[in-house]
Amino acid sequence: MTLTPLTHNARTALISATFATLVVTLHPAGALAQNVNEYPNKPVSITIPFEGNGIDQDLRFFMQQMNMGGATGTFIFEIKAGAAGSIGTNYVAKARPDGYTLLASNTSFTITGGIYPDLPYDVTKDFAPVSLMMQKAYVLLTNAETPFRNVKDYLDYARAHPNELNFSTGGLGGSTHLPGAMLHYMTNTKVTFVHYKSASQRLLDLVAGRVQAAVGTFATTAPQVKAGKMRMLGVTTNRRISIAPDLPSISETVPGFDYSSWTGILAPAKTSPAIVTRLNQLWVSAMRAPASTKKLDTDGTIIVGSSPEEFQKFIVTDYTRWKKLAQDTGLKPESD
Repeated sequence: MTLTPLTHNARTALISATFATLVVTLHPAGALAQNVNEYPNKPVSITIPFEGNGIDQDLRFFMQQMNMGGATGTFIFEIKAGAAGSIGTNYVAKARPDGYTLLASNTSFTITGGIYPDLPYDVTKDFAPVSLMMQKAYVLLTNAETPFRNVKDYLDYARAHPNELNFSTGGLGGSTHLPGAMLHYMTNTKVTFVHYKSASQRLLDLVAGRVQAAVGTFATTAPQVKAGKMRMLGVTTNRRISIAPDLPSISETVPGFDYSSWTGILAPAKTSPAIVTRLNQLWVSAMRAPASTKKLDTDGTIIVGSSPEEFQKFIVTDYTRWKKLAQDTGLKPESD
């Protein structure tokens, strides 16, 4: 997700947005349909506020696990994209809180909430979190020709040579910029951020040595690391991950540092706690199914399956830190 300004047209689109619909059906499974006053007894709409980011593919897989486990109901994906995800998010915030309109969102939910000053909703108050489903770790990377062997080496050099290192990103305010911005903010070090429009080009320039550092996912960078063209210095989550147990967490050098790309399910505020609990049971069970663990444990994904209360605390913490980062560093959406 890359931040772009909310133009007049984008604000208007918050009220009247067009959308594409993708339907995924879970077949009814008898008695379970009667739980929580027969919820659900009609299609449940899951709004995805972006196009082409893979959330629907993951959700489709988890819903298959629900169906195999005897879950009930029909889920309909509604893609309402635009304005940095705020069109679809606002739609759910204003929806009837009956459990039949949900939001599937990711890291941009709290980033946009913390950085945009005039959104028509409050991410900490206008939603009933259902579950933080999973988090995907990123890794801090350097060109293989640099002398850096760990996070400390890298930060020591950045501290001694302000703005000398070039750090490539996929765009201002995006998932490959903010981890770097947060890292250098927390350590009072300075690098030069180079924002690319092409994700592949920023990594090619890292391999070529035109930039010296970047962050990326395991899936996209593992081939170049194995080929000896990039070096992993640390994982961005606050703990090591199973796919690379010998790779230290950045937080081992910078206490408190934590970044992941996360996915979660939310309902409108004032949704019945009983319905939220029922939804949480369905999604958490699907997340923790053996097939889910096998699928996700190979690419740096951490299965969470949190409680609603844990997810609410996570949202407040995440929102607060992005808002503070924006205020302290002057981070703003890109202009046209």
